[in-house]
Amino acid sequence: MTANPRPRPSDGSDRQLPAGTMGFVEHLEELRTRIIRSGIAIAAGMAIAFFFVGPIGDFVLAPTYRMLPPGSALVFIRPGEMFSFDMSLAFIAGLVLAAPFVMYQVWLFIAPGLYAKEKTFAVPFVALTTIGTIAGAAFSHYVLFPSMIGFFGTFSTAKIRFMPRIDDVVDLYLRMMFGMVVVFQIPTVVFFLSKMGMVTARFLWRNLKYAILIIFIAAAVLTPSSDPWNQTAFAVPMIALYLLSIAIAWLVAPKRPHVDASTPHLRLVVAATVLDRAARQRRTRLAKPHKP
Repeated sequence: MTANPRPRPSDGSDRQLPAGTMGFVEHLEELRTRIIRSGIAIAAGMAIAFFFVGPIGDFVLAPTYRMLPPGSALVFIRPGEMFSFDMSLAFIAGLVLAAPFVMYQVWLFIAPGLYAKEKTFAVPFVALTTIGTIAGAAFSHYVLFPSMIGFFGTFSTAKIRFMPRIDDVVDLYLRMMFGMVVVFQIPTVVFFLSKMGMVTARFLWRNLKYAILIIFIAAAVLTPSSDPWNQTAFAVPMIALYLLSIAIAWLVAPKRPHVDASTPHLRLVVAATVLDRAARQRRTRLAKPHKP
């Protein structure tokens, strides 16, 4: 009696992936390619923006100048601080200029894992993410950042003047802008999740109260003021974005297939229902006692 030979354990190199799929190494290579191309695009945008760094600086610092108390000014105390400021401005402008291309690279990275129908969302993805980026940056520039500078300026007194460093102002500006850009991507994320059937408008509506709670917590973290009206001013746009996301999820949700009443399957179901109801009525009549 001969024993069957034991199969050798095969290592990962012997496994063959199905056609059209990518392995782990291929995913890393693809990610590296997309990051390099995005970095080149941002660097090209920075090179263009560096020639206009003066007007860009006036535009970025205009809300700060308006909110500074009388007698205050922006200062720098390190020799290379102004050069760092110019580079930060060029990076902001370069990122805004390269945003469509960067979002397209993000789409090219995630597209291999999608179905053929889902790959047609490339143009809406790039358009919506670009609009969300511009809207988030505008909200941070015109609303959120000036309010924070104005709040910090209220602590200025005759003996202690508020004179922030240019480096600290730009760092705060960048953090606020990136945070709002991420927040304003909520409608885009909901759009694609709804298209894929992963999120529904009913689910978002049922969890509205939890979403409002999370939004007010985020507003309390983003705004240093303890004034509830100030926090509400920042929470209202976020709630509006969430409600807009509910409307988007309702509009783009996959339509349920319409069942024709003349199909043979539906006829069988109707006939079975009628026969079952007739049988129940007959049993009910037989179960009733006859009167003498």
